[in-house]
Formats: sequence, structure tokens, C-alpha cells
Amino acid sequence: MSELTTVARPYAKAAFDFAVEKQTVAQWQEMLVFAGAVAQDASIKQVLKGAYSADKLAEIFIGVCGEQIDENGQNLIKVLAENKRLSALPDVATLFNQYKADFDKEIEVDVTSAIKLTKAQQTSIGAALEKRLSRKVNLICNVDKAIVAGLVIKAGDTVIDGSIHTKLNRLADALQA
Repeated sequence: MSELTTVARPYAKAAFDFAVEKQTVAQWQEMLVFAGAVAQDASIKQVLKGAYSADKLAEIFIGVCGEQIDENGQNLIKVLAENKRLSALPDVATLFNQYKADFDKEIEVDVTSAIKLTKAQQTSIGAALEKRLSRKVNLICNVDKAIVAGLVIKAGDTVIDGSIHTKLNRLADALQA
């Protein structure tokens, strides 16, 4: 995430709380992802750097977004424009997605192995991680031949390194000590 994360956090939290209250979390997620993509467009970035008033910036941005943003989303855009925070929209969308994942008790887990995992292996790993983490797990599987064998699992701040490469490095360190 960028340095705008601190700026984006209160907006993302407010949008998420509002979406939960109105039971429109999925709709808000779509709106924010779209608005975040618009804010990252090169021509829109130039407009945001221009000397336009907050009302004009909000009008331009809402015009570009069109029907993808409902009235409540437009209100958020207006507030962001008034506070000169439209460039934080991609981070607002990212944080909103994190709040949604926490709310849904979901977590993305990176699993790196030396060879491609079979569906049965992925299912087994997913079930074990769901039990251990008490969350629904979305596996993202990667292949890295450098780990030789075994797995490296990253779930948020948790890292489980069961790779042969790491075990060999530990053994080498122990022998040199």
C-alpha cells in the first residue's frame, strides 16, 4: 500500500460501516474498486493535480464514473474532493476489501511449492488452514523451484516455512556454529 493508507483508513472504515448498516457491502465494494481504478487513470491523475475547485473535481470524477457510482458513492466522492483526498481512492478500495474479508472471516493465503500442487493437495492444505486459522481460506498457489521441496505458507503476518531450502540453511548454520 502507498503512503495514502493512513489518509484512506477513516474513509474506508466509514464507507464499510455504512455499507454493513445498509446491507450493501458487495455493491460498495464494486463502486470503490471502479472508482479506485478511475483515480489511477493517467488523465484523471492530471485533472486531480489541476487547479479545479472541489465541486468541479467531484463533478468531473462523478461524470467519468457515470452510473457505476450510486448517490451514496457520489457523496463519498464529494467529501473526498472537498478534503483533497480523491487520489486516496485506490487505497480506500483496498482497505474496504480488507474490512470485508475480515467481516466475512476470509483470508488470502499464499502457498509456494517447488512443483504445481494437485487439486487434492490444495483441498487438503485449504482444509487444514481453515481449521488452524478459523477462517475461510482462499489459496493463491505459486511455484518456486528454489525451495527444493516442501511448502512456504504466508497468511497475513503468519509464515509457515516447511521448505527443504530453509531446513538446509538452518543445518548449515548449525554446523558452522
